[in-house]
Amino acid sequence: MFALGYNTNGLAHHRLLEAVDLIADIGYTALALTPDVGQLDPFHCSAEEVAAVREACGERGLRISVETGARFLMDPERKHFPTLLEDSAADRRRRVDFLRRSIDLARELGAEVVSIWSGQAPGGELAGADPERATVHWDRLAEGLEPVLAHARQSGIDLAFEPEPGMFVERPGEYLALLEHLGSAGECLWLTLDVGHLVVTGDLPVSDEIRALKSRIRNVHLDDCPRGVHLHGPFGSGDLDLQDTISALLEVNYEGIASVELSRDSHRGPAAARQAFGHLREAIAGDS
Repeated sequence: MFALGYNTNGLAHHRLLEAVDLIADIGYTALALTPDVGQLDPFHCSAEEVAAVREACGERGLRISVETGARFLMDPERKHFPTLLEDSAADRRRRVDFLRRSIDLARELGAEVVSIWSGQAPGGELAGADPERATVHWDRLAEGLEPVLAHARQSGIDLAFEPEPGMFVERPGEYLALLEHLGSAGECLWLTLDVGHLVVTGDLPVSDEIRALKSRIRNVHLDDCPRGVHLHGPFGSGDLDLQDTISALLEVNYEGIASVELSRDSHRGPAAARQAFGHLREAIAGDS
């Protein structure tokens, strides 16, 4: 059975240790930690702060994933900048450094997986766009991932890649293409599957994608999105078939973390977390 978690990017207005208690009190058994400004910023947090979070999660029985999707952590004006696809090699190295720091943080926390993504290409190109330009981005992405994968292996941390709508790699099929570009190095690059993203990109039904990708899935994000619109919302607000999704995860014996990601709902974080947990428990019970 997988562990139900909640992403701290949906509790951005909470102190992290208070968020840990809130998540555990609701009944979640995992914490999806998004290191961010004020919440274990990997460029500024102390060893004592990290130890306190690790101890708190241990006491509350929470498994941990580390999610690297903070919006303005590295640049106060440009969301998610820099990525591994930037024209500047120095900027790409900054992202590599951040990912290595995130892996180090995961090791210190006792986390089991670090989740990453490609980011947007500088010109907004997608993996299926102009082949010549796409080749440049594939090469940059593979070049940046290789040292990150090596660092993850040395640290004993699993690395999982998330396709995200609007980013260069936005669909599961493109994640599989990335593995081909990486060659043998890609064997250790697992998949973070965001079920709401599948609704956005039309990779449906979600349950079929789960079955097809089961051998690669290491991390799951749970949210609801409307078809074709990348807008994370509460369950029932979009077009996700939650019951079918949960049934498929149970069918394939997924045992990792499946975390609710509602980054737009921090203003009502406690209520959003409780409502989501209720929906998930109903879906799990409905499958029994």
